[in-house]
Amino acid sequence: MNLAFITWNPDIFLFHIGSFGVRWYSLCWAIGLFSVYLLEHKLYREQRIPEEKFDPLVFYCFFGILIGARLGHCLFYEPDYFLSHPLEMVLPMKQDALGDWHYTGYEGLASHGGTLGLMIALWLFVRKTGLKLLTVLDNIAIVTPICACAIRMGNLMNSEIIGRPTDVPWAFIFERVDQLPRHPGQLYEALCYALFFLIHWYFYRRRPEKVGTGFFFGLCLFLIFTSRIFIEYTKENQVDFENGMLLNMGQLLSIPFVLLGLWCMWRSRGGEKAQ
Repeated sequence: MNLAFITWNPDIFLFHIGSFGVRWYSLCWAIGLFSVYLLEHKLYREQRIPEEKFDPLVFYCFFGILIGARLGHCLFYEPDYFLSHPLEMVLPMKQDALGDWHYTGYEGLASHGGTLGLMIALWLFVRKTGLKLLTVLDNIAIVTPICACAIRMGNLMNSEIIGRPTDVPWAFIFERVDQLPRHPGQLYEALCYALFFLIHWYFYRRRPEKVGTGFFFGLCLFLIFTSRIFIEYTKENQVDFENGMLLNMGQLLSIPFVLLGLWCMWRSRGGEKAQ
């Protein structure tokens, strides 16, 4: 075995208190959401948006992402199973062959569904607060990559969404899966998203007047989902029906977001803010 390969088998729990355990994945989600909260709050203060219009934002974002990501996985990747087991779409539980229910947490969250859920949630948030939709979308887009980075680090700690076998020296051997050296696709995405956050923050500091034109929203969609299309080539397919497809489901679902991102950036060229 090549000693350059990285053997990866961390405990999925950070710590236990009796029978209760805190998972690394949950911690990464919490870190990502808290980071977004702090940074988004900073943006709203800088733009002198009233505090009372910021307060409901976290509620809308959290449930929009969670519901969208869960339904996205169920309907995009395993529709046959979940349409015949609809309660398992909404409950963090699974029913065994004997009909008994077991708590499993939400096993399966799709980023494309989470993005759609977030967009719908922000539309509802705008209707409640009266803020301009593109202003809200641009502000959330500036900080979204830092949360996406944290979530992918959680996937890495869970040894899930693994890459394809490879002989690159930085390959990971995910011992909970098999003994093959594989691309750390989760780490590739996490590093990309960290870079995208820095790019967003740089452009915001240089051109804060672009907030409200749709530029940052378009840039976020374009960067994240373009990288997703290419990184998918290093990852194992998530479900069997993707085998033999020229583009897998993740890549196909990314294309509309890339096109929407390009359109938003093109539309923002004049610098006019939505009324």
